[in-house]
Amino acid sequence: MAKNTLSSRFRKVDIDEYDENKFVDEQEEAAEQQGPDAAEVDQLIRQGDMLTAFHAVLRNPPINTKNQAVKERAQGIVLRVLTSFRSSEIEPAVKSLDKNGVDLLMKYIYRGFEKPSENSSAILLQWHEKAFAAGGLGSIVRVLTARKTV
Repeated sequence: MAKNTLSSRFRKVDIDEYDENKFVDEQEEAAEQQGPDAAEVDQLIRQGDMLTAFHAVLRNPPINTKNQAVKERAQGIVLRVLTSFRSSEIEPAVKSLDKNGVDLLMKYIYRGFEKPSENSSAILLQWHEKAFAAGGLGSIVRVLTARKTV
């Protein structure tokens, strides 16, 4: 007999690992799914650097996490930044985003519409108008059909 037929190395391969029908929920990275850094954003707002605060808020969205507390905290931080802008500063901020950034902003805007607070709806409508001008109807469709929410 040949030497290779007596080998049992092939039995050590876990074939279930390669089965496409077997679903395994991916473990998420705790460090990258915590959302925006509240201390950094607060400091930028106090300094008056609204555009940097805006980009810092959108940098680390908790999209893949299932923890609702993290998502609520991130929504609160984003809403605080959006309400801190003056009306004249909204359009340049939206134009500084790429397509994915506009879509993410739209996700936060619609999330803000779900749970309105004092005077937030009027401000969110201004943001929605500028984000719609930048992203078009496709941005709204992508946000409403997306499975991953913020």
